[in-house]
Amino acid sequence: MFANTKATNGFAVDDVEAAKRFYGETLGLGVTVLSEEFGVISIQLAGGRDTLVYRKPDFAPATYTILNFEVDDIDAAVDELTAKGVELERYGGFDQDGKGIARGPGPSIAWFKDPAGNVLAVLQQP
Repeated sequence: MFANTKATNGFAVDDVEAAKRFYGETLGLGVTVLSEEFGVISIQLAGGRDTLVYRKPDFAPATYTILNFEVDDIDAAVDELTAKGVELERYGGFDQDGKGIARGPGPSIAWFKDPAGNVLAVLQQP
């Protein structure tokens, strides 16, 4: 029934203006304002995928990774993020190096948060 439909994912934030700046300026993604009145933007991801970002009055940050950005060079990506003031998250149970990158079996991964506290990650496949 839905095999040939375009699916759009989305997530909530508490401050759409802060999200617009972060996703557009800090991460360098395309951002389109869909509704100023209702606080809805769209961020353009690689591969032509759009993700809705919307204001939610009773917002609570996601406690899981909502977006994973696959990169060719995780060290360069982490260096660029930290140069822009983004702080990397550290989680128990993961052996993370001085940069905050967990390396080991599987992809190398580093986590960070958007201004609303939602968890994002950059990862590099082995």
